[in-house]
Amino acid sequence: MKVVVDTNVFVSGAFFFGPPHEILLACETGTLRLVLSLDIIAEYRRIGLGFLRTRLDVDYDTLLEMHRANAVVVAASGLGQRVCRDPDDDKFLACAIAGNAKVVVSGDKDLLATSGYAGITVLTPRAFVERYLTRKT
Repeated sequence: MKVVVDTNVFVSGAFFFGPPHEILLACETGTLRLVLSLDIIAEYRRIGLGFLRTRLDVDYDTLLEMHRANAVVVAASGLGQRVCRDPDDDKFLACAIAGNAKVVVSGDKDLLATSGYAGITVLTPRAFVERYLTRKT
């Protein structure tokens, strides 16, 4: 399954445990396929480097490069119109469209409010894990 992960989820998954970390692990094992654009990679790098000041125990550059190497990297053009209240979040929807991903994972209320746009579902990390990664018995 292809998925776009917004920056807060990626960085949280890299530095902490919980649902964002489970999502990154699923990308590492091939259960999920991360879809990225160059804009998203740059934002992951910029925001993640800020966390490195307090978390020297994480090899963030290696983690980011591994995920980039295993991802589908797309050339995502703009949406042609502003969709999200925060226009900076439109890049995640544009990436999903370009990469044919049907799900964006985000904790951002502005991005969550766009769920359904162009057939893309936007889910919180916990909701995504419960729906797609938790085994039903």
